[in-house]
Amino acid sequence: MGYTFFDDTIVAPATVPGTGAITVVRVSGPEALRIVGDVVKCKSKSIESTPGYSIRYGIVYGDDSQPVDEVLVSVFRAPHSYTGEDSAEITCHASSFVASEILRLLCNAGARMASPGEFTRRAFVNGKMDLAQAEAVADVISSSNSASLRVAMNQLRGGFSSELRDIRSRLVEIASLLELELDFYEEDVEFADRTKLAALLDDVLDRVGNLASSFRYGNAIRNGIPVAIVGAVNAGKSTLLNSLLGEDRAIVSDVPGTTRDTVEETMALGGLLFRFIDTAGLRDSSDMVEKIGISRSYKKLSEASVVMALLDSTASEEENGTLISDIVSRIDFSAQKLIVLFNKVDILAPNINVTLLNNNVSNSDNKYFKLYISAKTGFGLDLLKNALISTQKDLTLDSGQTVVTNSRHYEALRKAGAALEKVRTSLSSGITPDLLAEDLREAINHMGTITGEVTPDEVLGEIFGRFCIGK
Repeated sequence: MGYTFFDDTIVAPATVPGTGAITVVRVSGPEALRIVGDVVKCKSKSIESTPGYSIRYGIVYGDDSQPVDEVLVSVFRAPHSYTGEDSAEITCHASSFVASEILRLLCNAGARMASPGEFTRRAFVNGKMDLAQAEAVADVISSSNSASLRVAMNQLRGGFSSELRDIRSRLVEIASLLELELDFYEEDVEFADRTKLAALLDDVLDRVGNLASSFRYGNAIRNGIPVAIVGAVNAGKSTLLNSLLGEDRAIVSDVPGTTRDTVEETMALGGLLFRFIDTAGLRDSSDMVEKIGISRSYKKLSEASVVMALLDSTASEEENGTLISDIVSRIDFSAQKLIVLFNKVDILAPNINVTLLNNNVSNSDNKYFKLYISAKTGFGLDLLKNALISTQKDLTLDSGQTVVTNSRHYEALRKAGAALEKVRTSLSSGITPDLLAEDLREAINHMGTITGEVTPDEVLGEIFGRFCIGK
């Protein structure tokens, strides 16, 4: 695509100055090599005459002709660069002053500061990647666990895009045959065999439906699997959260009702990100603020993928029975997992063998676990972590498995599926080809918005505006 879309040259730091040994400053555009050559002086030939995939040593001089820094310049020539344009990356020392001075000199030489995501947007416009791959760049950068990284890398390498292109090409094939029938409508010619068309639609709908359904898992992988810690007041919920995290994140007090709002923190276990939510203690209360906190506790319980019901093992069987019955009545076992924890075993009678109890607890279909722990001493927490990982066995990914993690992609797939359902219903009703073709075009357009084949400029602005400046 060349430089049809961009006639200026942009610059930005690709790393955070002052946080490591080096800083990388990225430059891209039609004048990139000339501008870098004006700022970085090399002993032999100029930056402009340097071939691509080469690294040059040079010195940056300030306005007073004094050296600012010794740098290395990596040269990339169009179209073999990240953006598809002539590009260069200047590696300097990580001083914030050095980086800002180099940026100032580059701007004085003719570049301008890049806006958020502008390098990746240029890569998209120049055909170096489609929109789904471009969005995966941000996901790779923000990935905080191995599962989210695997999903993002699969999308960046085009795994998701390849599947979408195959589905879309099938739909285009169907639409073209129906459009052809419209040209010969008066002759009553049928180019698309309705039986084969129905079978093809069923296959495409299954694939679109599977991708849309994967969003539940993808969203958990990307944003963290929500785990609600619920229980009575003073059962040790905040202590448990602090023990799991290894830091004092939640306030711990003997005063009942100390936690009045939810506290959320994340940690990686078994390659997955878990988002723990410490909630207000469940009890009858006349305090308006505490009642609001309890209401939020029930809301978080209903939204969580895993519910950790924390019981006080020193409390009466009747108290614990009433509490667990209340919690269980609010759980949807088709979508949620339950872990029942008997806390404070450290103060039970010495003759109770809690290790033996944990060895004999049972679970059913990995939806219900029962463990004895001590949030204070850490007893049983390793077993708890293993139980948490076990609840998410269905999130284990094959290396090539495609999982949807982006809400924009999910909405497009959902709308495409709805349009295809209309096609299938119309097909069985003997609807005319023009109406069938219209619904098919709608589905094709929804699929195209994911990869950027059909995308308004305002959507692009919203997507790339969430990127960091240097990407």
